[in-house]
Amino acid sequence: MIRIAPLGRALAVAAATSLALTACGGGGDTANPPAATNTAAPATSAAPAAKGDGTLTIGTLLPQTGSLAFLGPPEFAGVDLAVKEINEAGGVLGKPVGKIHTDSGDTTTNIASQSVDKLLAQKADVIVGAASSSVSESVLDKITGAGVVHFSPANTSDKFSTIKDNGLYFRTSPPDVLQGRVLGDLVLADGNEQVAIMAMQDSYGTGLADQVQKTVEAGGGQVVARVDYDPKAADFSADVAKVKAANPQAVVQIGFEETAKVIQELVKQGLTADKVKWYHVDGNLSNTNYAKMPKGTLKGVKGTLPGAASPEAFQKKLLEINPDLKDFSYAPESYDAANLVALAAEAAKSDAGTDIAAKLIEVSKDGEKCTDFKSCVELLKAGKDINYEGVSGPVEFNEVGDPSVATIGIYEYNENNTYGPKALEYRTGNIAG
Repeated sequence: MIRIAPLGRALAVAAATSLALTACGGGGDTANPPAATNTAAPATSAAPAAKGDGTLTIGTLLPQTGSLAFLGPPEFAGVDLAVKEINEAGGVLGKPVGKIHTDSGDTTTNIASQSVDKLLAQKADVIVGAASSSVSESVLDKITGAGVVHFSPANTSDKFSTIKDNGLYFRTSPPDVLQGRVLGDLVLADGNEQVAIMAMQDSYGTGLADQVQKTVEAGGGQVVARVDYDPKAADFSADVAKVKAANPQAVVQIGFEETAKVIQELVKQGLTADKVKWYHVDGNLSNTNYAKMPKGTLKGVKGTLPGAASPEAFQKKLLEINPDLKDFSYAPESYDAANLVALAAEAAKSDAGTDIAAKLIEVSKDGEKCTDFKSCVELLKAGKDINYEGVSGPVEFNEVGDPSVATIGIYEYNENNTYGPKALEYRTGNIAG
């Protein structure tokens, strides 16, 4: 099927802000799965009716290398924690859940396609990933065409709300219609009327930049420079020169790992964070990429990150999985993704991808609330409908596989060029489906 969002799809929220948003306070391969014997049915215009083998196998397609490698550790940890708890609770369909980790790389390599081939060959029923919207887009047809659920914890490109996906693509992160509006509103609220936007040129960067620009201009501000750059460029001096010539009060930086090079050029040309306000987004909000820069380089810089506050108890559990974690970006969304597919498999009484997809919306809303796999699966076995309330938020899927309720955290960097762990504030909104 082609998921088409209804006409006039918009952010529907309560409260009196310019966005009508409610502000509220505060790896390598592992665990080879059991051998699988299922084979996919012949392809049709819809997803093939793959037959489950009784063992749920979750594959991951997450960044171990490439421009988003800093997001990999918390995402892998989130899946690992969920699978650990699921298996401790008896597994799915009476069997332990299998798990296969692979690298997504980035769009400069063919790693993602090779990893998907490996996961499909090992009979993964669900593939969690990628972090990059562009990477996910490049392998979506291969995954969904095989009748496998494609479930991203971090894709935010608006394009996925209407993409052809055979009804098999879901995500726990919200589309950028929300993050873009929160960020644009923040820029204006900080008193910036002349704004420059530097965005990497891909579906994620361009889409998010469009949303920020619309919000700024709708709020009475002016985008005095819009530079959509090649993230693989060796030098960003000409791009920054265009921004400098526009004399902005603020620079919104939308990118991945290459943002470190952009920052170096901004500093070189005198557009330091103490003179011009900088703003980051989830793709470059990092506690590792800027740690070696001179102290104070990013002090006061603000950034947005989808997701509710990550509870301390949850963070402690993640650190038991991976003691080297530096931040927890998208760990809650990854954890919720694994739990949701496990619960959907239980509800469907099948590990086949198409059967799981058919139950994902059902287990995410309109039933009895529960907050972990163990309590939720007990309700299912008792014949009750469930409403899984995740660590990342309510996670109630709309008809296009997007979360219908989402939260964006607003963070600020300190003297050590790191942010958090607590957000300045959280803004939550409903996304009409």
